Amino acid sequence: TGTGAGGEGTRGAWLGGAGPAPTRSPPGNYRTQLWDKQSESFLPSTPGLGMHVEVKDPDGKVVLSRQYGSEGRFTFTSHTPGEHQICLHSNSTRMALFAGGKLRVHLDIQVGEHTNNYPEIAAKDKLTELQLRARQLLDQVEQIQKEQNYQRYREERFRMTSESTNQRVLWWSIAQTIILILTGIWQMRHLKSFFEAKKLV
Repeated sequence: TGTGAGGEGTRGAWLGGAGPAPTRSPPGNYRTQLWDKQSESFLPSTPGLGMHVEVKDPDGKVVLSRQYGSEGRFTFTSHTPGEHQICLHSNSTRMALFAGGKLRVHLDIQVGEHTNNYPEIAAKDKLTELQLRARQLLDQVEQIQKEQNYQRYREERFRMTSESTNQRVLWWSIAQTIILILTGIWQMRHLKSFFEAKKLV
């Protein structure tokens, strides 16, 4: 759950699944409150205010870009594991009337087994208490597995970044050495030419 205040927008992050198959995100709920200068407090609701929700995957690709109302619910499908950037901002001309004002955005995203309504699942599938508990444990194990896969994915990216950085440092050191050698040779030839011109050699 997150809360942001500002005229432009608020940002958050969601941890996507680490598998190759597309992963549907947990639903996101948001609610906005506009600052009222007269009462010096946030209004309980802001009817008529438009909000634009944009979600980008770790590669910067837009996976969701849609216009909503002052409060709403959204989901998106992720094809890439990692942290997803969620940006909510107002594109309503009404905000121009509140120059210098504030807009509070309440963002709530539930992840893991918390997204499942287990009483509803038990009633729908006619599960016993023991079966429902086993279902919860399986969902928890699945979430742990996703988190482990994501940690391995991050470790792999970090290793690739480290190797790339080390390689760049190595090539830079080699380039510096070559430049120093060439500079030394040039200085020796220049000094030799100088002494020969002065007939000192």
